[in-house]
Amino acid sequence: MNSGTGQLPRNRVNPEQPSSCFLQKFKLYETRSNFYLIGRDKCRTFWRVLKINRLDPSELNILEDPATYSDNECYDLLKRIDEGNKSMGGLKLITNCYGIVGFVKFLGPYYMIIITKRRKIGTICGHTIYAISKSEMIPVPNPAVRSKLANSKNDENRYKKLLCTLDLTKDFFFSYSYNIMFSLQKNICDRRTGSSLYETMFVWNEYLTHGIRYYLKNTLWTVALVYGFFKQVNLSVSGRDFKLTLIARRSRHFAGTRYLKRGVNEKGKVANDVETEQLVIEDAPEGHPVRISSVVQHRGSIPLFWSQETSRLNIKPDIILSRKDHNYEATRLHFENLVQRYGDPIIILNLIKTNEKKPRETILRAEFSHAIRFINRSLPKESCLRFLHWDLHKHARSKATNVLAHLGKVATYALGLTGIFYCQVNPIFRPEGLSGFEKNDEADDCLSHSCSSKDEDADSREAEISNGSDGDGASMNCNITSMLFQKGVLRTNCIDCLDRTNVAQYSYGLVALGHQLHALGFIESPDIDLDNPLAEDLMRVYESMGDILALQYGGSPAHNKIFSETRGQWKAATQSQEFFRTIQRFYSNTYVDGVKQDAINVFLGYFQPQPGKPQLWELNSDQHYNVGRSFIKRSLSEGHIVSESDSPMASTDVGHNQPLSEIAQGSNRAISESAPAISTCESEISYSRFTPSMPCKQLFGVLQEHECHLSDHIIYDEHDDDCNLSNFLDADWLSTSGNSCEEECGRSMTSLSSENLVNGPKIETSTSASESGSTRKGKEQYESEVSRDNVTPTYSESFMDWVANGELLFL
Repeated sequence: MNSGTGQLPRNRVNPEQPSSCFLQKFKLYETRSNFYLIGRDKCRTFWRVLKINRLDPSELNILEDPATYSDNECYDLLKRIDEGNKSMGGLKLITNCYGIVGFVKFLGPYYMIIITKRRKIGTICGHTIYAISKSEMIPVPNPAVRSKLANSKNDENRYKKLLCTLDLTKDFFFSYSYNIMFSLQKNICDRRTGSSLYETMFVWNEYLTHGIRYYLKNTLWTVALVYGFFKQVNLSVSGRDFKLTLIARRSRHFAGTRYLKRGVNEKGKVANDVETEQLVIEDAPEGHPVRISSVVQHRGSIPLFWSQETSRLNIKPDIILSRKDHNYEATRLHFENLVQRYGDPIIILNLIKTNEKKPRETILRAEFSHAIRFINRSLPKESCLRFLHWDLHKHARSKATNVLAHLGKVATYALGLTGIFYCQVNPIFRPEGLSGFEKNDEADDCLSHSCSSKDEDADSREAEISNGSDGDGASMNCNITSMLFQKGVLRTNCIDCLDRTNVAQYSYGLVALGHQLHALGFIESPDIDLDNPLAEDLMRVYESMGDILALQYGGSPAHNKIFSETRGQWKAATQSQEFFRTIQRFYSNTYVDGVKQDAINVFLGYFQPQPGKPQLWELNSDQHYNVGRSFIKRSLSEGHIVSESDSPMASTDVGHNQPLSEIAQGSNRAISESAPAISTCESEISYSRFTPSMPCKQLFGVLQEHECHLSDHIIYDEHDDDCNLSNFLDADWLSTSGNSCEEECGRSMTSLSSENLVNGPKIETSTSASESGSTRKGKEQYESEVSRDNVTPTYSESFMDWVANGELLFL
């Protein structure tokens, strides 16, 4: 790709033109030899010109005119171009557009992808957020040049059709002036601008825009697309109006579909990695200060090497531990990245099952527990991962358990550790032309101090809000005052991180909403009851988000049984809806996801077609399985695809920026012996070394001294024996009757006897994705270890019908 050597007719250059102004509307013209893209700002104060050569069959030649033009000057320029090309047809208007998504090349020419229609979907502090209504992919060379290309037109058209299956009009959004790929807190604390914004994990067209950004050294002509979910609704409480905004940002790293992207890759990137931000913005009169609050939570696949094979005969495929990472390096990298992004503490809410007749989820539960214990061994107390187990599926089936109330207590505990973000901004100093929240140098040092301070007392910050005093950011251009910061994040997972996870994220969002409205001064108490109208309004927004995220990753809307029951929906209607969604998800996973995964890989640049090399649909390695008529890829890593750009993560909003390996005390002396293939039970139960923000007896109620069933309470302990690896908060594994640990493990784990291993769990102990064929060997090793452990068989209650069982139909 070249920047071009030809010169446009030069006009006046305005050296005072601010770099923070944005081009928002464009017109695309063509001659036989060039495209001319004319862009202007929102206020029609200046015009710019981009020339794209159409005579080169395989290279991209772009020239940006450094001059700025007025309306009349731009008209005169286009008139001269038209007159100079009269002999070859003159200058023709192709389309109006609203930005370049990027350029892509398959086997032949380059194509330019542009936005031809957009729609407004919300605003954040005056910055407009857009979605795409229509896009076009236009070949760059003219027809005469394209006709001379020797590439296979069938393969070329097949790649074009494949890329078009990724619908840009669904779930992609962008903003010209607000860094929508960042949370509000990160926008306040991070001054990153320009091309570096595209290199972050939530910008999906990073690969498509890499060439034009590299040669032009700016992002005037492109838009940064975020994939996920965006919804903004107007609500009111106590006669005061506010905007509730829910944003889900899906990571482009290790991205894909349900059975083709599971677990973690070698770089610590997990499948179905989604950041969810909940914004509450005061509806203030124009020109008045606006109070705004934000809280972020995270979901992502269990960070182990595991997978599942799609099957036309089995709606619930076996879970395979595909590779044993004895030191859990990939898992460690994942949590290091979370610390870099959000700071400490990292709170893990694990919702998978604790008891199964045929071990599936329990395999991952035990291994995940062992991984966290192993990592915590080498960490100082203040940096240990907080780990919570709660079998949502089991408790959702119990009429004696109010699932949302119990999850609300967990959310209260987690929010007490992380806090929320709050600030007050003056919109007078924040025009549309500013990128995110621009800061002057004087305020930057103060804000950096606030962002890096982790020990500041939260009560003193709340006093600033109640007293109306200005914070450190008072001198900023957007007049940011009275700030609170979120430190750390709640990470929630189940198996798919869709259905059960969405219920838990709603519970966390409801607790957070109460604290956000309390910080804004809208309500006197931060508690919002489940029967409050606000709870219903929030549930519908989270239900919408859950459906969209489930369609993206799982192929069907989410299973919302708990939400439906909470609203009192007719049980038969709920069961019918859940059944059809199960069938829809099964069909999509079996017959559609292969093509969808291919499209994602091409769009993100993880697969780049090359003439003379095997095409995407011809690949048939050990990670490609022929199911039906399509190739289904069980990609355990991105090693077989062109590696994505892996630029260092910037320091996040607040908190700990050191990798876990650096803060580990005595990490070189950590236990290094090989871990068992599957940890059948934790024979020593460990607990938090920290004093929780609320007493443990308040978390799940007062412990009953003579209960004989497994408790729902989260228990803390201060033991410091060899297996006490801190910060385990387990809701199911302890009985309050004083039974021994061995008895508790026997009750908590499913029977692993030999008769249950027929067509049962598979374990691969290989060390690379290419050596994943040792299923039988792993199974034999698993049987022998279970035999040595001599686990007494115990069974849970009989399951429902195979279609109605599990997270697919009933949570």
